[in-house]
Amino acid sequence: MKFSLSWLKDHLDTAASVAEISAALNAIGIEVEGIEDPAAKLEGFRVARVLTAAPHPNADKLQVLTVDTGAGDPLQVVCGAPNARAGLVGVLGTAGAVVPANGMVLKVAAVRGVESNGMMCSTRELELGEDHEGIIELPADAPVGTPFADYHGADPVFDVSITPNRPDCMGVYGIARDLAAAGLGVLKPIAAAPVSGTFPCPVDIRTDDPAGCPAFYGRVIRGVSNGASPKWLQDRLKSAGQRPISALVDLTNYLMLSYGRPAHAYDLAKLSGAVVARKARDGETVLALNGKEYGLDGAMTVIADDAGVHDIAGIMGGEHSGCTEATTDVLLEIAYFDPEAIAATGRKLNLTSDARSRFERGVDPAFLDDGLELLTALIVETCGGAASDVVRAGEPPLGTAVVGYDPKLAETLGGVGIPDGEQKRILAALGFAVSDDWTVTAPGWRPDVAGAPDIVEEVVRIWGLDNIESVALPRVDGVARPTATAAQKLERRLRRAAAARGLNEAVTWSFLPVSEAEAFAAGPLWVLENPISEDMKAMRPSLLPGLLSAARRNLARGATSLRLFEIGRRYLRGADGASDERLSIAVVLAGDKVPRGWASGKASAFDAFDAKAEALALLAEAGAPVDNLQVMGEAGPQFHPGQSATLRLGPKTVLARFGMVHPATAKAFDLDGPVAVAELLLDAIPGKRGAATFARAAYAPPALQAVTRDFAFLVPLDTPAGDLVRVVKGADKANIVAARLFDDFRGAGVPEGHKSLAVEVTLQPGEKSYGEADLKAIADKVTAAAAKLGAQLRA
Repeated sequence: MKFSLSWLKDHLDTAASVAEISAALNAIGIEVEGIEDPAAKLEGFRVARVLTAAPHPNADKLQVLTVDTGAGDPLQVVCGAPNARAGLVGVLGTAGAVVPANGMVLKVAAVRGVESNGMMCSTRELELGEDHEGIIELPADAPVGTPFADYHGADPVFDVSITPNRPDCMGVYGIARDLAAAGLGVLKPIAAAPVSGTFPCPVDIRTDDPAGCPAFYGRVIRGVSNGASPKWLQDRLKSAGQRPISALVDLTNYLMLSYGRPAHAYDLAKLSGAVVARKARDGETVLALNGKEYGLDGAMTVIADDAGVHDIAGIMGGEHSGCTEATTDVLLEIAYFDPEAIAATGRKLNLTSDARSRFERGVDPAFLDDGLELLTALIVETCGGAASDVVRAGEPPLGTAVVGYDPKLAETLGGVGIPDGEQKRILAALGFAVSDDWTVTAPGWRPDVAGAPDIVEEVVRIWGLDNIESVALPRVDGVARPTATAAQKLERRLRRAAAARGLNEAVTWSFLPVSEAEAFAAGPLWVLENPISEDMKAMRPSLLPGLLSAARRNLARGATSLRLFEIGRRYLRGADGASDERLSIAVVLAGDKVPRGWASGKASAFDAFDAKAEALALLAEAGAPVDNLQVMGEAGPQFHPGQSATLRLGPKTVLARFGMVHPATAKAFDLDGPVAVAELLLDAIPGKRGAATFARAAYAPPALQAVTRDFAFLVPLDTPAGDLVRVVKGADKANIVAARLFDDFRGAGVPEGHKSLAVEVTLQPGEKSYGEADLKAIADKVTAAAAKLGAQLRA
């Protein structure tokens, strides 16, 4: 929200400087985001008088001027403005000045062979208006040589951020009230003298939607002259970033920006019959002032007459009944609308406005009469005309919070002791009523106040948050106990392990476009009713969509090799609608695994075995029994069916899925080339028995050297190598400590439909070294176990 210093002083009698006001605003919780200083923009521009004007010798449309700047000899300036002439008083930009409109730095330069020492400026070039037909013409008695900023008036503009709980500060008057309470001046009373009606209101005004519009006040003003706004009003609106339109429209905007009270003016000639606040009918439409047509439904409150809808209540007026220069009679509307209904309608229509931002936060329901009198007086004073009697339909909800308050709470909750008298002064200055027994009644403009802690906040922020002493929290003696949960420790351990393996962590949104979420959903999605945007509407059912999108962005920006991982939660929805959050870690490998080089030749891409290796390594770090895992299919339709699998503990418990992304999925995410992925379902990893009660045994290396034996088996082609390794390792758990595949051969000497798998088995003797009989007994167990899979020793 923006406002000028002079606008603030309309409501606050203060001699404080801009810096003091800025510091006070920040101190009381109204953050100053910036201060615009027009004097800085106009530095180097001076009031100057044209002494002579002669044709340019080398250009028909240019003139050579001699200009008196009030500082020594006149300057020679080349000018192309048609109104440049001897005797004109205007604005000269001297060498070194920066033109506000385009950032051009003025300097002494030759223009078509004639030296020019600056530039005579138009209003558009100085960002003071839109006129660019000629240079600025000042009154003949304007003081030549005076800095133009001093002559024109340099009114600083504050840009402040208003938090959603402070609707009272959505108007300059509310900000002035806070500053006055902080001791920075005296708040001026609102001059809302009643404007007597000279005739009965000719329009029937009523509310047929007491829930959405509890109160609807209005009156007619006849005989207005709607032209350009006076300069003071235009200056106020421009300082707030608003474009002046016409006196009637500008005055309604001024009331809103100055007092936080939205209002609307209708061209009476464009209305027919009664003007009513009612629910819209399904299928009704309205062409709003922004030029867009909106479809309405029965949950929305509108202002309508016999002909149809003219206003999306509390949000935006309609174009059909808006005021123009031809308007002579107006109907003023000031109403109170339900904040929740306004917010719901705005979200549904995806329509924002200054009025909506105020109504949905909560305007003062007691300010309807005063607001209407203020607006009427401003219109009559500016545009003329005669006002009718006021028509009041409905009753505004005037109930305010009444809180039993203990002044000691300022110290117990706020951390600072404040004298009782000072607390009463602060509350009274903010508009609160305080009784002798400390019953505090909140004003109507403070709907955010609901209890004693809110009163403490008001008192402490005005007293000064910097007056709260910094005190360290008490700490018990001894070593602090660890506070990290088991899940937090697991996340830290996995994050370090993934980084140590050369993976880069990515943090993606928990929200996804619905199409991307559906591509990885195994059931119904959680879809937000009020998303940040349409691209962030569904809660992610998997971490992979976000990582694939991150991979796409990085590859599009020239990355050649990506190794990404993310730890986070996926959000599932049960059949009964219950919410289920589950911790996962996902890995995406894309681009070149090994770049091209003189030794490697062509670059090589990642494959499914790379994804499997990452999954197994991270599962081992997470404490999963990787030696007992089975490799099975059914990774999901997102994966390539021939190059993917799951890692399971038993046939039902899936701990991870890995493999190559299906070409259709890759195309949907706009990814070129092979992409390998893995996703670990950390919540499925079983906990270790006794982990909370038994300490890990000390490492004791074996006394005897391990022995290795190689076995080559002929197995059917469709036999997974992992199954063979698993049964071999389990053939004799007392002696076999490891087994690994080291060869997969298919060629000469191997029967058709078979393959040769060679497994290295590591044996660890215990009390004594193995004898031949011992080794043969173990070998027999290995071959017997392999035979159950249809494997036989290769001759």
